[in-house]
Parts: sequence; C-alpha cells; structure tokens
Amino acid sequence: MSIFNADHLAALAQQSIELPSWAFGNSGTRFKVYGTPGTPRDPFEKISDAAQVHRYTALAPTVALHIPWDLSDFTALRAHAEDNGVTLGTVNSNTFQDDDYKFGALTHEDAAIRQKAIDHHFACIDVMDATGSRDLKIWLADGSNYPGQADMRGRQDRLQDSLQKIYARLGDAQRMVLEYKFFEPSFYHTDVPDWGTSYAQVAALGERAMVCLDTGHHAPGTNIEFIVMQLLRLGKLGSFDFNSRFYADDDLIVGAADPFQLFRIIFEVIRGGGLNNPDVAFMLDQCHNVEDKIPGQIRSVLNVQEMTARALLVDREALTAAQRSGDVLAANAVFMDAFYTDVRPALAEWREGRGLPADPMAAFAASGYLQKIADDRVGGVQAGWGA
Repeated sequence: MSIFNADHLAALAQQSIELPSWAFGNSGTRFKVYGTPGTPRDPFEKISDAAQVHRYTALAPTVALHIPWDLSDFTALRAHAEDNGVTLGTVNSNTFQDDDYKFGALTHEDAAIRQKAIDHHFACIDVMDATGSRDLKIWLADGSNYPGQADMRGRQDRLQDSLQKIYARLGDAQRMVLEYKFFEPSFYHTDVPDWGTSYAQVAALGERAMVCLDTGHHAPGTNIEFIVMQLLRLGKLGSFDFNSRFYADDDLIVGAADPFQLFRIIFEVIRGGGLNNPDVAFMLDQCHNVEDKIPGQIRSVLNVQEMTARALLVDREALTAAQRSGDVLAANAVFMDAFYTDVRPALAEWREGRGLPADPMAAFAASGYLQKIADDRVGGVQAGWGA
C-alpha cells in the first residue's frame, strides 16, 4: 500500500524544476576550471544534455539560458529544445563580466554605463520574445569594498530608475525577478543584499516584478524558510534558485549539505500555496566542478522530489492541533516523523507505474550516453562558466 494519497500523487505528478544551461558546462573555483570529456561545445549541446535529465525523471521540462553565455540562433535553439522534449525557460542577464561594470552596472555613477547595462537587459527581453520565455532574472554584482567608496543611498535611487526602464520594456505576459545575495564580489556592501531590499525595489515596480530566492545566498544561520513564508504571504516570491552550501555560495547539489533545511523550505512552499503554482518557478542554480554534470542534475531534481514527498506527508491537522495547544514536542514530532519517512521505495514504485525508471540514476548510467558524448564531442572548445 502506497504511503501517498491521491492528492500527494497529483502534486508529485505536476512538479517541475527548471535546469540551468550553465550547469552542463565546465566550471570550477577561482583557481582552476576542470575540463571533462563530453562537455557541451555550444548551447545546442547543453540543451541536449539537459533533456536527458527530463527523459529519466519527468521533472525538468524547461532549461534556463544565460546571456551572453548562450547567444545563439534562438529560433533554431527553441526548435531544438522542443525536438528534445523540453522548452526554453528563464533568461538570466549578465552585468558582471565586463570591464565597464567594475564599479557597478545598473547602479553606476556614469549614466552611459547604466544605459549600457539597461540595453543589455533590453537585448535579453528580445531573447525572451524569440524563445517564448516568461521570466527575466537579474542578479547584480554591484556594490563596494570599502567604507566611503560609494554613495549607498544614491546607488539605490539609480537602481530603481534602471529597473523602472527595464520593467517598462517587458511584454504583458513577461515578468522580472530580482535576485539578492548578501556578499560577493562586493564585500563592504552589496546593492541587493537581502530579500527586504529586493522586495522594496520590485514592490515599487508593479505586480509583474518579483523576488528570486537563491538558497545559497544567505548568511550562516539564516532561517530561509521564514523568508519563503514571508514572500509567499506578500505574493512576491517569483522564483527559487535551489542549491546547497556549506560555507557561502557553494552552488552544490541541492540537499547535499542540509536535507532537513530543504524539507523545511518545501514545507513552507506547500503551506503557502507555492507548490505547483505557476507564479513560483523552481529552478536549480548549480555548478558541478568535480562530478559529472548530467548525473549531478538528476541527483538534484530527485533530491527536491524526495523532500517534496516527505513534506507532503506532514500531518497538517495534527500539527495545527499541537501548535494551538502549545504542545511543543508533539508539534516537532509531527515534523520529524514526516522528515524521517523513507519515501524512496514508494517513489520508485510510482515512477515505474508512470513508465519511468524506478532508479533514474542507474538507468542513465546504463544508457551509455556519457560515453557517447565523450566520443562524439572531440575537438572544438568546450563550453564553460562564462562561455
């Protein structure tokens, strides 16, 4: 007998997690980027690899792009994605790899440099028009390293002005999501360091401007599930970037460092009506430095699915009763009972019933795909982080 009821199964069947194109290229640390056999040489091969994740899990029907890393013939790329059973998703801008942006992009003192950054976002919106993408995601490296270096208030004013111009360019069915990160590469102050700053900026724009929460972009000890709750309560949680961290923005496989945190976050997503809500996009943002890229993404989406399944098992009635009666230990026990439930056998059985492999990791490993691309993709320049 399955541990899932009909509502659980319906929720699991609808779940989708967007993959990042850059997760399939080479990445590394400040010290070294390691090449791997079969790494994609262009955006088309990234899409082909991403499609493998969806083929074995049915969890990853869309792939996010990063501009200019994924510059291409977007009409052809869109057709290639559809031929591979996936579609193109969020378009991510890049204003952190150009010399002009050394002292900021959308917040820069120089109006000409700000306009250059704004024009880049206009170009990203053109890409969205060509790919059918809904969301423009903005993450800024803008900030300062030393006290007195920058006018922090002035930068907030300039950021709002720049965002207003970009927002006005969006189509009626398109959205902006503004990501935040509490430090790096600016270490004294970052222009969008937290959810409150992101919320304040997007709230002034309009209803199609939302906050993006990256699970690795918080100070140690931050209660991320509280932020999830608050943004859902305010109707401003537009998207997630799921990854895992031990120290800072590690971009590791989601759930690797703290699966209980992932469970708690997803419980609040469910509690707040965010699960399978089209207004809340689930996405991975990871860099696989030492592991194979495709299996790394398969493992990640399965981790999200497993913690979603556990969070669905929380006995909401018992939890509410314990909370209202002030029974601290009973309330905590309800949480822990769901978290410690091993959902993997039930998920394997459910996958088989849907015509999917019970063990997607093993099925992909047995497919021979990694060896095939290692043999086929010889020569040329492998795609990498920033290419």
